[in-house]
Amino acid sequence: MVTRRDVARLAGTSEALVSYVLNDGPRRVAPHTRERILAAIEQLGYRPNAVARSLKTSRTMTFGLVVPDNSNPFFAELARVIEDVGFASGYTMLLGNAMGDDAREATYIRTLLDRQVDGLIVVPAHGPHSWVTELSDQAVPRLVLDRELDLPGATHVLTDNEDGGYQATTHLLGHGRERIGCIAGLEGIHPTVDRVAGWRRALTDAGRDPAASPVTHVPFGRADGYRAGRRMLADAQRPDALFVASDEQAIGVLRAAAELGLRVPDDVAVCAFDGIDGSEYTVPALTTMRQPFDDLGRSAVEWLLAKIAEPTLPVRRIVHPTTLVARGSCGCPDPAGGDSTIGAGL
Repeated sequence: MVTRRDVARLAGTSEALVSYVLNDGPRRVAPHTRERILAAIEQLGYRPNAVARSLKTSRTMTFGLVVPDNSNPFFAELARVIEDVGFASGYTMLLGNAMGDDAREATYIRTLLDRQVDGLIVVPAHGPHSWVTELSDQAVPRLVLDRELDLPGATHVLTDNEDGGYQATTHLLGHGRERIGCIAGLEGIHPTVDRVAGWRRALTDAGRDPAASPVTHVPFGRADGYRAGRRMLADAQRPDALFVASDEQAIGVLRAAAELGLRVPDDVAVCAFDGIDGSEYTVPALTTMRQPFDDLGRSAVEWLLAKIAEPTLPVRRIVHPTTLVARGSCGCPDPAGGDSTIGAGL
């Protein structure tokens, strides 16, 4: 391993001067000396010892992100934004994929803490969350993203899911749909609870009885949406519209409708939720409540880094609105090669 002593020997300087150049120290280093040191660093391929530097500065310049399933395009897109924002600020992101399993989620959180990350962002899986008490005793800045969790000292960054569910259902009602079913996520998850609440409120405000419309709870996946769609759309009293709680589920619903010989949107209109890239390329293209990926990721990282810099920073609850993107699956004109954004949440 190349050391600072090797760099100093090749540059003909002291180790102290090498340290000043590497750390932009307060001592002035003559330009020609700095050039010799930088040339020696490049020639030898010297890399500073990150562990030693972290012991000196009490910072590792890393933060952790734990998500339920990084194969889900929603979490993949969110992770990309978080990584980009952190990287632009000089931080490296370490990713843990819980695969919806509490034990695996807990292992990743403990591993990230053992690696002394400077901060931690968690998108909790379904639970139960065995690690909450353990993390509550840690001083590390922590942020809960996308879901509510009773975690002391944690800021929450959320989407206004309830308003998004309300907008989606109201939009379907505006197309004259009479019986609007709901394919939701697993029960007990914050986004599921709020999106279903928005669906129910919109039906109630329109004078409809939510109990007369079918609702089913399945995981946020294409196969699960497909199976739920087959069951709901094959029923003799099938709905003429569906509010589907994720784009991934809705992609499965579109296949189910096609296999049952139903036309979308003529026989059944579909409005989904998330706004992933793939929603634009289905046939017909999905009408969806777009989540603000950039805003969610940026506000999460910016707060976390601010908390790292100032530990007394108070916790917050940051809520971002959704935007209705109207396409062909609900009965709106399907714009060629683009989106039609016609509404925004409060």
